[in-house]
Amino acid sequence: MRKSPIMRISPDGPKPDWAALETAFEHNAPDTHSYLDTKTGHVLTIVDSRPEDEEKRLLIRRNGGRYLHLDPASSREQYRWMERFVASVADASLRERLILAIDGKGAFRRFKDVLLSYPLERDRWFAYRANLLHIYIDNWLVMQDVLLGEPPPWGEARQPAEPDVPLEKPIGDRGEGPTETLRRQAREFVDGLPALELPAAIAFLQFLIERQPSTAPE
Repeated sequence: MRKSPIMRISPDGPKPDWAALETAFEHNAPDTHSYLDTKTGHVLTIVDSRPEDEEKRLLIRRNGGRYLHLDPASSREQYRWMERFVASVADASLRERLILAIDGKGAFRRFKDVLLSYPLERDRWFAYRANLLHIYIDNWLVMQDVLLGEPPPWGEARQPAEPDVPLEKPIGDRGEGPTETLRRQAREFVDGLPALELPAAIAFLQFLIERQPSTAPE
């Protein structure tokens, strides 16, 4: 039976800047690029719009074999992490809210906003996400066959009990997702209101919009 590849660790290898590695792997902005210096373990980060990073660009070009481009976890990958966490939530009402939160554009922001009211689950999410990020980093280091002077400080990262599969979301009678179903129902209720009741309904909807914890972009 063929053995799975393992992480290469030797006293002769560099000790990576683990905190910088974590930041680089979770930050997937298209204008940001990070590189691991395989000789020192340092992480170089370059932002396209930052002219002062030109010196770093030249350094990497002149020593191409020394620097490995880091491949951060994609938005799709990190979305799957959210799905796995939602599947692990024991509170049925919270799980339903989170399913709605991650449906459609703006999922990451809405997911965080819901958890603001649940500090224990919010802390559990941070630990859950960190574990999955560590698994991602470990796999990358193994696949790139990077020589390390020490093992990762987080120890052995283990897969959560929840399978890495798409979260089952309720589908409406018309084949809609949960958000589309609720929006359609809301429109139907508003359409059925007498005109005299519409100002009160609009005022209440405006109140709900204004009390949202965050409207900042992700």
